[in-house]
Amino acid sequence: MGPQIGVEVTGVDVKTLDNAGFAPIYQAWLDHNVMVVRDQELTIEQFLHYSRRFGIVVPHPSKSTRHPEVPEITLLGVNKFGADGKLIDAIYRRGAEGWHTDGAYDAEPFKATQLYALAIPSAGGDTLFASGYTAYDALPERLKQRLEGRVGAFTYGGRRRKRELLNEEDRDWRPVFHPIIRTHPETGRKSLYFDPGKIESIEGVSEQESDALIDELTGYMIQPDGEYRHKWRVGDIVIWDNRCSYHRAAGDYPPNEDRIHWRVSIKERGAERLAAE
Repeated sequence: MGPQIGVEVTGVDVKTLDNAGFAPIYQAWLDHNVMVVRDQELTIEQFLHYSRRFGIVVPHPSKSTRHPEVPEITLLGVNKFGADGKLIDAIYRRGAEGWHTDGAYDAEPFKATQLYALAIPSAGGDTLFASGYTAYDALPERLKQRLEGRVGAFTYGGRRRKRELLNEEDRDWRPVFHPIIRTHPETGRKSLYFDPGKIESIEGVSEQESDALIDELTGYMIQPDGEYRHKWRVGDIVIWDNRCSYHRAAGDYPPNEDRIHWRVSIKERGAERLAAE
């Protein structure tokens, strides 16, 4: 789909995939960071069942946007107008504030995020992706050596403390620590594990040096041959690997139109994957 990121799967029904049929799909996802499966018709339970083949589905910390009956499902694009009729920007532009990776604020970051498209606007509303592998490859050798073995402190909201989607009782977020140069546990490839909106500091250097490094790394995140822009269609399932990619929503669709997805957050190996092996 892009020079070094993105793969499209067509002609399959994820509801009927056996283990042999799923294996090459899983491998294609590992090889390409982002995978699009077209033309699916799913209930919530069918979407969850398929998602669990990639790992453990966990509720997102934003309780206010969870499905009221199925907490593992986050509802994107729902209830974006307040009681006064005004557009709630945090919901309308969710994911559009900048390039990021999901779950870096967690001690065990999200392995993957998966979306299923229910309603798509007539214009705009794309999701953009970029490879962390190509970002790492683009780093000058001095930065690779300087960052090897070094960790960053990450929190929900990062240095900007943007936590409006969290309930009040959930806003006291303590930093967690992850390597900036991350070796993918399944592919063995190195990537730049980075999120300017969630990182607070780089450990082992002064505050001034940390801020300068964060600014410099932000400039290396997005490489032209590592990008893919997804134009949604109803029935699309898109999964991306948070261990080696970044993404952001375009945040540019007509506010009076619907852009609605089911979203799941996935951690490491789940019961259905283990049973399949």
